[in-house]
Amino acid sequence: MVSQAPKQGFAHRVQQYVSRVNIRLEQALTSRGGVPEQLVEAMRYSVLGPGKRVRPLLSYASGELFGLAAERVDSIAVAVELVHAYSLIHDDLPAMDDDDVRRGRPTVHRKYGEAMAILAGDALQAHAFDVLCRDSAGFGMTGTRVIGWLARAAGPAGMVGGQVLDLQAEGRRVDESALANIHRRKTGELIRAAIMMPGELAEAVPDTIRLLDEFAGNIGLAFQIRDDLLEVESDTEAIGKSAGSDKKNEKSTYPSILGADGARRRAGEVYGDAMAALDKLGEGASGLRWIADFIVRRSR
Repeated sequence: MVSQAPKQGFAHRVQQYVSRVNIRLEQALTSRGGVPEQLVEAMRYSVLGPGKRVRPLLSYASGELFGLAAERVDSIAVAVELVHAYSLIHDDLPAMDDDDVRRGRPTVHRKYGEAMAILAGDALQAHAFDVLCRDSAGFGMTGTRVIGWLARAAGPAGMVGGQVLDLQAEGRRVDESALANIHRRKTGELIRAAIMMPGELAEAVPDTIRLLDEFAGNIGLAFQIRDDLLEVESDTEAIGKSAGSDKKNEKSTYPSILGADGARRRAGEVYGDAMAALDKLGEGASGLRWIADFIVRRSR
């Protein structure tokens, strides 16, 4: 079932959802004892700092599409943000992208040391699944399928595999098809899971799931193309992370392959494909539409 959009526009609810997930992230990262203090501190530093919370917002907006109460989406929103934070910690490590700045602050390995950063990332990934499993009773018969989306997104066919392909591509030029595959795995799969998990929870009909998945795959790629453009168009202070990192690491990006104008055109095409799928889902998808517009127009 696809719901009608709430009368008040999604833009008016964005800050409510951000505040909501921040409160629940704080609760999820409050030590219940037995966890080393510095580990908790590093986990909290990585998660509770400034962030746009795009992935949790996508989960809440997807929940709205199916008429799910926010309470039923909370654990999904928290889990995807914990996995996202873990991925950023590991991406920034010296063995990966070797970045010093994230979200306008020192990266976790710069503040706490490389070993603690690795362990904080490991802990966040495991904790994300703990959060989901604790709420699995509320998922009903769909619980394993909901959790499965996040497991696949974070695993060897998703983020980890994408990171491997990204590392292997450093120092050599890849074609657009190979680059799209890297981006879809490394960035897009978690965005896809954030959108698809509420649909699984709602037991949406196959045609709706197909359209939602088409939107999710395309908007995830649009997100990363926009990231590639920001790397070359903005400075470190504006984007909150090291500008020029891709060039330093000799990574292929959409601007390096297609040029900045070509990358912008490609982002527009992918965004158009995403919107074509979303338009078939009706007014209940207005929240997803708002976030999609934000993704392609953001300046950081």
